[in-house]
Amino acid sequence: MTEKVTRHIVLASTSPRRQELIRMLGIPFEVMPSGADEDTPADWKPGRVVETLALRKAEAVRDELGHNTKGSVIVGSDTVVVLDGDILGKPRNKQEAVTMLNRLQGQKHQVYTGVACIDTESGTSDIRHRVTSVWMKPLNKDEIQHYVATGEPMDKAGAYGIQGLGAVMVEGIEGDYFNVVGLPLSLLADMLSVLGIRVLGPSQ
Repeated sequence: MTEKVTRHIVLASTSPRRQELIRMLGIPFEVMPSGADEDTPADWKPGRVVETLALRKAEAVRDELGHNTKGSVIVGSDTVVVLDGDILGKPRNKQEAVTMLNRLQGQKHQVYTGVACIDTESGTSDIRHRVTSVWMKPLNKDEIQHYVATGEPMDKAGAYGIQGLGAVMVEGIEGDYFNVVGLPLSLLADMLSVLGIRVLGPSQ
């Protein structure tokens, strides 16, 4: 009988959320921080930003591992929130988190997540992104201040986490929920399948 998975994944991220999501696929994986440069030109479109940063993270881990990759697939990912064409990354401090949430409350915005997979066995790579629309309900200043005080917004694009307390601020979404959390599992499964790792069914 053919084993479901004969290779493993290296997740180029220390994000607990991405680790929890990739664990759901039932594929052996290890975690390695990338330390990649995350600066991009201000005039880049969101899709280009997240795809480029996802690939940078995966490449940084590949380069650090060198010949010790053992035929693994390295997965990098990056997420940004976009409101009226402006890219909102992670807040640098509490005041910036408050500013972001003041802008997002009562508005529709988009969440872009880029995913890059590098097959160290063949040298091939696959880079894609997915977009999800999110509607945030109106919030008053006290609600925003209370949420920021919890500390939850500080390591999240757009200063909120839909999988945590931030869920109470979201009225609805259109698209992939897991994309908003930070790793679109359906897209990742498709990309892994191209590289010979099938989530549903035997791998090549």
